[in-house]
Amino acid sequence: MANVTEGMIAPDFTLPRDGGGIVSLSDFKGKSVVLFFYPKDNTSSCTTESIAFSGLLSEFSTAGAVVLGMSPDSVKRHDKFAKKYDLSVILASNEDLTVLNSYGVWVEKSMYGHKYMGVERTTLLIGPDGVIRRIWPKVKVAGHAEEVLAAAKSLAGGPA
Repeated sequence: MANVTEGMIAPDFTLPRDGGGIVSLSDFKGKSVVLFFYPKDNTSSCTTESIAFSGLLSEFSTAGAVVLGMSPDSVKRHDKFAKKYDLSVILASNEDLTVLNSYGVWVEKSMYGHKYMGVERTTLLIGPDGVIRRIWPKVKVAGHAEEVLAAAKSLAGGPA
């Protein structure tokens, strides 16, 4: 997670998104952004995490925050994933890995002694001014969306 740090301006990006069209970080100037990076659509933890963020979307919205998920999966896969689980969060596709690399979440991983490249599950809370306020590296999914919501509410000046 060396590429971005708390207190720096989040690198802007423009990527294709689920449902067609594009999404840019700069589209949300003046709002907080929860940007969660996840490895792969339709896997157990990624599904649980995406459903949890979707389930709290109205509360994030009330706190002035937009929720955006990103993985290297294609828009077509995102569309199937979103439809299958009735997801309401925005899903950005970064197949060429440029944004994942710029944020430092495309890393060497290891499973059962096998090394491979993949996304390190990471969440950022970006303030309305574009400054990264909080980074959660190596996220454990259970209770994570609720923890991020509390931080977003706190950033908005409301009760956590």
